[in-house]
Amino acid sequence: MKNEQEKNVFLKELKKFAASLGTQIALNDEWTIRGFIDVFRNVYTISSDTKIISKILELHLFPNFLSFAQDIGYEIELATYQNWYPDLTFIKKSNRDIKFAVDLKTTYRDEEYSDFCNGFTLGSHGEYFVNRTSTKNIQYPYNEYSGHFCLGIIYSRSVIDKLEENKIYTIEEVETIPAVIRNFIFFAEEKWRIASDKGGSGNTANIGSIQKINDILSGNGVFAKAGEELFDDYWANFGKMEVPTADGEYKKLSSFSEYLRYRGLPECFNNPKASKTKGKGNGND
Repeated sequence: MKNEQEKNVFLKELKKFAASLGTQIALNDEWTIRGFIDVFRNVYTISSDTKIISKILELHLFPNFLSFAQDIGYEIELATYQNWYPDLTFIKKSNRDIKFAVDLKTTYRDEEYSDFCNGFTLGSHGEYFVNRTSTKNIQYPYNEYSGHFCLGIIYSRSVIDKLEENKIYTIEEVETIPAVIRNFIFFAEEKWRIASDKGGSGNTANIGSIQKINDILSGNGVFAKAGEELFDDYWANFGKMEVPTADGEYKKLSSFSEYLRYRGLPECFNNPKASKTKGKGNGND
């Protein structure tokens, strides 16, 4: 891999940065953001909708990202368009050929199975992933990045009465407004290390993450034993490559076990326990 030493240094710094974020956005392990304020000093509470929470968390943390980049000698470039990859491009000031892709991802714990979260998406496996020189929906061609990272936030959703969610408060009452999320975990990891072998959302071409929280924090995804090269090849062919079935027919590739058999690679490359899921859904951001 190109710039491997730089990548390792960057990841180490990114992990330290992620570990520091709890004190920046939480008080007594509750989110310090409580609502929106208007010019009349009315405070409107935040919806528990995951898309809204994700966007506000991103805005809340962005000044910290700017400071972090400055401290380690990088500049940050935001994605030109909302649906482009990645959220943040880190470019080294002393050598602009060194770039790292960082996506900010948020998800919530499964309330029934507290060891699991709802998962998240890890970017597309479409055009720019397959054609590494493509500029479609990506800030720079995929192969210009020396590493692809996820900075993630896992949180618990608070149980709040619907009437409380729609209540209007005064600015003097802001500390009495219930926090919609709490109990944060922050982490940073290379995206291939926390990837599942399943799609991340509905009918879009997104890579899904694993869902067991301890495996996410330790980078123990489906491809952890196989390596990034096989992760790349699997997802470039996901839903396209046709593999034989037991009855002699053919089907489109949909699991890493199928891929390994088709390529004639040992099953020991698979990490099937990491793909175990409990709870509902497979990604929300």
